[in-house]
Amino acid sequence: MNRKQLCAVLMWLVCATTALAAAKVNTLTSPNGNLVVTVTTDAQGLKWAVTSGSTVVLLPSAIQAVVDGKPLISGQGSVARKQMVASKFATPVYRRQEVTDNYGLLVLKFSQGTTVEFRAYDDGAAYRIGIGSKKAKQLDSETVEYCFADDYQAFVPYVNDLRGGERYSYSFESYYDEQRLSEMFKDSLAITPLAVCLPQGKKAVVMDAGVEDYPGMMLKKGKANSLVAEFAPWVLEQDVLGRGLNMIAKKRAPYIAKLNGARMLPWRAVVVTQNDAELLTCDMAMRLAPAQRISDTSWIKPGKVAWDWWNNTNVWGVDFESGMNTATYKYYIDFAAKNHLEYIIIDEGWSGRESLIDDLNPAIDLPALVKHGNSRGVGVILWSSWRNMIGNDVLDGSAAMERYMKHYAEMGIKGFKVDFFDRDDQQVIASAYRMAECAARHHLLLDYHGLKPMGVNRAYPNVLNFEGVKGLENAKWEPRDSRGPLYDQPRYDVSIPYLRMLCGQLDYTPGAMDNATRDNFFGNNNHPMSQGTRCHQLAMYVIFDAPLQMLADSPTKYMREQESTDFISQIPTTFDETVALSGQMGEYVALARRKGNTWYVAAMTNWTPRKLELDLSFLGSGNHQANIFADGINAMREKEAMDYKHTRQSVKATDKLGISLAPGGGWAAIIQ
Repeated sequence: MNRKQLCAVLMWLVCATTALAAAKVNTLTSPNGNLVVTVTTDAQGLKWAVTSGSTVVLLPSAIQAVVDGKPLISGQGSVARKQMVASKFATPVYRRQEVTDNYGLLVLKFSQGTTVEFRAYDDGAAYRIGIGSKKAKQLDSETVEYCFADDYQAFVPYVNDLRGGERYSYSFESYYDEQRLSEMFKDSLAITPLAVCLPQGKKAVVMDAGVEDYPGMMLKKGKANSLVAEFAPWVLEQDVLGRGLNMIAKKRAPYIAKLNGARMLPWRAVVVTQNDAELLTCDMAMRLAPAQRISDTSWIKPGKVAWDWWNNTNVWGVDFESGMNTATYKYYIDFAAKNHLEYIIIDEGWSGRESLIDDLNPAIDLPALVKHGNSRGVGVILWSSWRNMIGNDVLDGSAAMERYMKHYAEMGIKGFKVDFFDRDDQQVIASAYRMAECAARHHLLLDYHGLKPMGVNRAYPNVLNFEGVKGLENAKWEPRDSRGPLYDQPRYDVSIPYLRMLCGQLDYTPGAMDNATRDNFFGNNNHPMSQGTRCHQLAMYVIFDAPLQMLADSPTKYMREQESTDFISQIPTTFDETVALSGQMGEYVALARRKGNTWYVAAMTNWTPRKLELDLSFLGSGNHQANIFADGINAMREKEAMDYKHTRQSVKATDKLGISLAPGGGWAAIIQ
């Protein structure tokens, strides 16, 4: 080192020491002491950093919000509260009966009543900004940074297929680009959760949670190896697209939210796990969601659904013309009753283009279908566009919602599947909560499409599903070239349990009875098939969280494949306990779920065949009987992906059960 270099190093040390002396540092540890959050306030502002053991998860990352042109966080602040919290809460509609909520808590207080609350969990960390001022204001921007220590590999779900070309109007359905942080497309937005692969097999998953009356968080590439947030601004003007299903932003304001008083902003979180399998049972989204607001949940009945849209109401061997008509839906109801399914859904086409009460499809007699369903113990759920449900009034929509929900609740309809939100700006998120509250008052279930989970499902457990996933519907139009399907659906299927499912339940709509290998698959709108094996589809009923779980294929096909249908019909849609067995993001997944005294176990793989050993130590003592569906010996052959083997065997907790998965394969068992 020459004299000039030595002087430079000494100067840097002097500056660093001076800055450290001027900074105020607070540390917060998780209950087990492994995860540490370091919060620093200095002349540069407020930053947080996260470590997990010896692994640097986040380097110091900026936290700020600007309200009416002024930074909300200034000065060093003071500690208002610091403690360990140990709590738990019941979950009436979830993958476990009760969620444990233990964390280290730090609350910093700044001028004008501004607070920043930090939480350190054993499996991650989160913060949120609190606004103390009660005056009405505009929130110009919020700075959210996730600065990583190196150029790590990431699973990035980019925004694409924009509605009308509008930057923030999107269905929240994304495959994952697997690339390094430095390779991210500079101005492209990504949705959350987004995974970053840390050293030693750890994962950091970036997400927001508890989003209410505020836009959802999108991400884009920042400086060096960082991610920064971007939020959809407030909508000033709207436009209706195409067939009238989409209502997109035509003009947006230079601010992201209007605030009418003191409140907390949503959580900014990073989940940190030691291995991928831990993501399968992580409750971070549920912990950070708004607390339950329904005192009586006894009327909320999750269940399975005979669904019409994916199979185009194609049934045969009947004495009526199939389609959107009363006879066809009576057939669906009879099928549902015979196979112990709780509901049917009547999808798009029953209602008028501009109303849910006027100009209805004359071929469908809703009161007659409700009466027939009641006689068979099957409920009827109706489809609606978000635009119709709110009556085009995104700022309120209460009158339209109240009219429609009151009318159909009195008729005996059990709920609505609300489609084509396709935005998550402040107005849309606020409307999703208003809709959930209105539906709860009328004892109606909701299935939200074109929207990813944000926390409303804990506040209002009558919101059972969200789409925001590249589900089975994509098989209807999947393009292919000489190498096979353009998109690798089985790899996506074994990625979303770790990522998309982390933020909440999903409406993937599984259950294809025509199954194909990669070479034999092609998109077919009227007679669709799935990529991967029959058992890959069966396993989804255990692996995918969906309190309102679809049977997407035709009732005629399910009756043709009655053995598979009987198996599906026995699998519940909510559980008392969930245990992760093993897995690797994008490669395979294996987990077990318990309902009462019965265990439901499943595994899926991508196009790579593999052998797994399942540890059955979760079972109680004694011998148990396992009802098993496994890929058949010919499931990997060009045209035989439907091949499976159905067996029964005795198992016990000390067993290590070896299973084989075909390419795009699966395995599922009910153990009693």
